[in-house]
Amino acid sequence: MSCDQTLLGDIGGTTARFAILTGDTLGSVDHVAVSHHPTLIGAIDGYLGSHDRNRVGAVVLGVAGPVEGARCTIINSRWVIDADELRTAFGFKSIRLINDFEAIAWALPELRAHDVKPLAGGTASPQETMAVIGPGTGLGMAGLVRRGGDMTGGAVTVVATEGGHATLPGTTAREDAVIAHLRGRFGHVSAERALSGPGLENLHAAIAAIDNAAVSSLTAAEITRHALDRSCPTCVAAVDMFCAMLGAVAGNLALMFRARGGIYIAGGIAPRLVEYLMRSEFRDRFVAKGRYSTYLERIPITVIVNPDVAFLGLKALAGAASVR
Repeated sequence: MSCDQTLLGDIGGTTARFAILTGDTLGSVDHVAVSHHPTLIGAIDGYLGSHDRNRVGAVVLGVAGPVEGARCTIINSRWVIDADELRTAFGFKSIRLINDFEAIAWALPELRAHDVKPLAGGTASPQETMAVIGPGTGLGMAGLVRRGGDMTGGAVTVVATEGGHATLPGTTAREDAVIAHLRGRFGHVSAERALSGPGLENLHAAIAAIDNAAVSSLTAAEITRHALDRSCPTCVAAVDMFCAMLGAVAGNLALMFRARGGIYIAGGIAPRLVEYLMRSEFRDRFVAKGRYSTYLERIPITVIVNPDVAFLGLKALAGAASVR
């Protein structure tokens, strides 16, 4: 039987998503909890159990970490992803590993109205660079650089980054105090230490400690819920700071990429907070870049609400040459 199918995967620190691509037809996306499998090989084996694995000849995976030598260690889970091990285990003829936000960046030109919610800003400039930032289990960033032409014309380049691990900037004395508290816990305080699910929990704990507030430890989902219903002042303060810091970091990303094609916010947190983000300091912090404030005011900001957006990019890349 011919190997006419490609396995696509979006591998995060909490959830792994899989789908089968047959020709141009993408099958349904299955979500698998990373904690349910000790290895990626086990997760793929379980997923392929409900498919004709003999038809799967290629795999394209977006993975939440840097890919070096066709290998990646997921920093927020215990999984190690290795192309050679996947080839040995399953006999795939073609294997491509890319950063998960590289996959999302490739998806940006494919987005439709139902995939997004506009947040703020002006109108995107055609054929200009776009960038994406995404707080979830971690914090990802990438840019899609366009210099005329389209995705098939060789004029598009995606730049994957590990910008989530760059140093977190403080903009106010209050933020400086929170970062100082986090520095006592972690040493280096990256943007991801605040702008992620675990990061929101870090902000909540730091604010509680600084304010001498007698609050219990809460998960990111609980903090978000209490902030939305205004039932916990510390939760409100944590989500307010999260939104403000996200605006500042997203504005930095826009400047670094000259992203006049738009800034997109992906990940699992922002879609739950679209209205909150609109009311927060996010926009003010995004544009608060001194002499470049006017430049940033024209850049549109959009929240991606499609949880499987990476598959639009993975599908676009599925026909590319294999990596190792």
